[in-house]
Amino acid sequence: MRPSDLIAASVKREREQAGLSLSALASKSGLSKSTLSQIETGQGNPNIDTLWSLANALNVPFSFLFEAAVPDNELIRAGQGVAVTDDALLFSTTLLSKCPTHRRRDLYRTTLKPNELKQSAPHPTGTIEHVFICTGTVELGPIGATEQLFPGDYYRFSADVAHIYKTQSDESTLLVVMEAAG
Repeated sequence: MRPSDLIAASVKREREQAGLSLSALASKSGLSKSTLSQIETGQGNPNIDTLWSLANALNVPFSFLFEAAVPDNELIRAGQGVAVTDDALLFSTTLLSKCPTHRRRDLYRTTLKPNELKQSAPHPTGTIEHVFICTGTVELGPIGATEQLFPGDYYRFSADVAHIYKTQSDESTLLVVMEAAG
């Protein structure tokens, strides 16, 4: 299945579960109805910011927008997995583990290109990010409370406020766990 087909089915499913029309979701997310229609038919190519806007408008974790059934055991080798990229920002993120329904956490392998600054809007209330630096040096955290992290460092912070990821070195790889309240 192509990533665009997976996203299309997931966005439509979440919109319908929320009881929203295309027009209502467009209004809530700040996206046009035609953009949403293209996404839901698999003809759109949404960037990360668009997907975050949809996730926030639907009040669901980001990963719900490209959710598929997974087997009990799953191995994802480096460079594999469903990646969501933003070529303009040289940013990509790959969902490694989606949270089961009785838990609320998602696991991502995130890659930042050299000299990249990724600004993130606040996630739903109560969201916490856990970040482990695998390679590179990164400044990250809530705006006004960022920390510089090196390989092996871990940082937990409230992600329901605006926050940033800024590389301080060559390409950086991070392990990011998104934990939602409830």
